[in-house]
Amino acid sequence: MDYPYVPIAQRPPLAWPGGARVALILTFNLETWDLVKDTDRAYYAGGPPILPDVLPGRVPDFPNYSWREYGQRVGIWRLIELFDALGVRASCTANAVTFTRRRAMTDAVLARGWELLAHNWEQGELLTDLAGDPEAERAVILKTLDAYRAHVGRPAAGWLSSSLRGTTATPAILAEAGCRFWCDIMNDDQPYPIATPAGPICSVPYSNEINDFTLLTRRGHTTDAFRDILIEELETLHAEGATQARIMNVGLHPHVSGRAYRIRALREFLEFALSLGGVWWPTREELATWYMESDAAAAHRAAMMGAREDPQ
Repeated sequence: MDYPYVPIAQRPPLAWPGGARVALILTFNLETWDLVKDTDRAYYAGGPPILPDVLPGRVPDFPNYSWREYGQRVGIWRLIELFDALGVRASCTANAVTFTRRRAMTDAVLARGWELLAHNWEQGELLTDLAGDPEAERAVILKTLDAYRAHVGRPAAGWLSSSLRGTTATPAILAEAGCRFWCDIMNDDQPYPIATPAGPICSVPYSNEINDFTLLTRRGHTTDAFRDILIEELETLHAEGATQARIMNVGLHPHVSGRAYRIRALREFLEFALSLGGVWWPTREELATWYMESDAAAAHRAAMMGAREDPQ
């Protein structure tokens, strides 16, 4: 994996199609967890628990499991209803086991023509547990991509690792498998190419900062504060996008943002975004394809690949 350090102040200008200033992506994470794991280790389910005393994997943790499951049974449908009402597309991620255990969610996404990304096999299974064993990591990735193709009817174009815990081998494995973009690297407000032995793959950043887990569960912000943070982030990026186009990703989890007392924050943020000119609402695949293939982005791509400095 190779990407250079190129500060945004030293890049050629980038503008989205139609002169848009901000590419706004709303991500629903359609994640599925095991109730029990064959391990005595504490089970890390990909995010902070609602009750802090995490149990060993062999012991059913009903409070935390059922809290997350609320998003699959209720919260996701509240979010879908809101997005349908406003005519907004979501860019969704899904663990491979979601296709069989919680298929109604992925069927609803596909029926709407929304984007669906491969998001590891099961949410609590981290690629970093396989660091140093690229063949074992490749087996998990290829198994996930095979399940994606079987369910969706086409190859996966992109990937987000569970908890963004990829390894240095991940982008090359994905590029070898035909994926065109990867979302684990969160170090930028713009896309850029990452060089791998299998050819370049486009970084389309996710966000752990503009994320309901971070803002609502970890930091305890109120519904109003959550809305205000989203609006202020978009306003600032929109102003900066007059000279350098930006990406804003909003990471959403149905058991967090899909609660009845929080849905208003998303409704009011989306109403603001829809009223603001110069916003592009692409899928990640649309953004990555445009960036990697468009003549309008050629100078930016070249600059982002030009220097060579070890990011480690």
